[in-house]
Amino acid sequence: MANLALPGNPRYQPKDLVEIFGYDNLTRTLVEMELATFDTLAEAGVIKAKERRLLTQEIEQKLLAITTTEMDKMEREVTKHDIRALVRLMQEILPEPLRRWVHVPLTSFDVIDTARAVQFTRAHKYVLRPKLAYVISALRDQAFDNAHQVQIGRTHGQHALPVTVGFWFATILSRVLFNATEMNRYAGGLVGKISGAVGAYNAQIGLGIEGKLSIPFETRVLQHLNIEPAPISTQILPPEPLAYYLFSSLGLSAAFGQLGRDGRNLMRSEIAELTEPFDKDQVGSSTMAHKRNPLNFENLEGTYFKSVAEFLEVLMTMISEHQRDLVGSCISRDFPTLIVNLTSQLDTLLRQGKEGVPFLKRLRVNEETCRRNLSMLGDIVLAEPLYLALQMYGYEGDAHEVINHKAMPLVTDNRTLVQAVEMLAANDPELQGAWRNIPRELHKLFQRPENYVGHAQKKVEETCERANAYLNDN
Repeated sequence: MANLALPGNPRYQPKDLVEIFGYDNLTRTLVEMELATFDTLAEAGVIKAKERRLLTQEIEQKLLAITTTEMDKMEREVTKHDIRALVRLMQEILPEPLRRWVHVPLTSFDVIDTARAVQFTRAHKYVLRPKLAYVISALRDQAFDNAHQVQIGRTHGQHALPVTVGFWFATILSRVLFNATEMNRYAGGLVGKISGAVGAYNAQIGLGIEGKLSIPFETRVLQHLNIEPAPISTQILPPEPLAYYLFSSLGLSAAFGQLGRDGRNLMRSEIAELTEPFDKDQVGSSTMAHKRNPLNFENLEGTYFKSVAEFLEVLMTMISEHQRDLVGSCISRDFPTLIVNLTSQLDTLLRQGKEGVPFLKRLRVNEETCRRNLSMLGDIVLAEPLYLALQMYGYEGDAHEVINHKAMPLVTDNRTLVQAVEMLAANDPELQGAWRNIPRELHKLFQRPENYVGHAQKKVEETCERANAYLNDN
């Protein structure tokens, strides 16, 4: 039975990634790399045409079916080297005249590093990008649908100024768009190498392989795999292209983590502005039967924390000794965990309920509690425009001081902040003059906190337009 486990916790195994990162499937890309080199040697005339014809499609399929478990067994029992184990397994399948050409003129990390870059490129193209498009579409719809639903904004956990629910969704959407765009850019910059044991193409030059084609041998091999060569390398690829790609994936994970943190807080009993869908027969607690926990939001945030820890491994492989050492080899095998975690977050957002509707589209905003929370502190949340208006319309002292230390202490259940300012103005001619100079429309605004939302709705529209542009391009 094949071992198709993905790296990371066995509980989180996105099926879409199994073909690429499932354990026994990892070897397939290594074999593809060896076969691409085979084909290029034949094109260069190094392998004779009659010998190349011995590599039939049936034999290629047998080679591509070699599993990582088989390679591990050969390494453990015979070679004590992973790629030489693969070479042995390939030679056992190939016709005799072709066996000598396996792994010529490669070094192990020509194969491993290039195959890894190809794997990440494919995971991005065939798994992440399609899922991302659905998530971006759903976030855009939530932002647009809630563009006019006013809620109280919060800073430092305290009521701040009014915004809209759509504006909150748009802030998340904007971060997703930024990181998705960066991921696309860095995915396009992933590179491979066929530069040999120290990166100087010693074997290709010394043995006359280079120059037999109209383009560099390395370039032609990598064309078979649809990937560009690194400008220069040692025995291993320069770490930056993959590291930057993985960092952009971490940035995207953080955006989903932010959605998770905000969402679970908006679901708190005392806030209750957002409702996470709760399916029939779902259970919130093993003992507290009334609970409706923000399970998915918590999972989004927690998965980001896991990925932060995983990314430390990427940073630890940014240096090596001279042209290469083996320290980073075991570490880099864990790198796909970052993509597994990100895919798990995407799957959480897209997980369908029993009605077939994704989680992100099933979120519901409670308009009543949004209004309740906005009105909880009355007009205190308009302290900002009150002090700014006084300052702008003639008060020469420190209007912030007036609001903060004089008016606020006068506010009671029966006295609003505006009334407190009017009380102070009655005994302060300068303050009274500034108060009277404030335009009528601003005095009306002071009575309607829900209208003090600035460009919240405009920013929603702009962000939704950017989302549409992204979706049209992807």
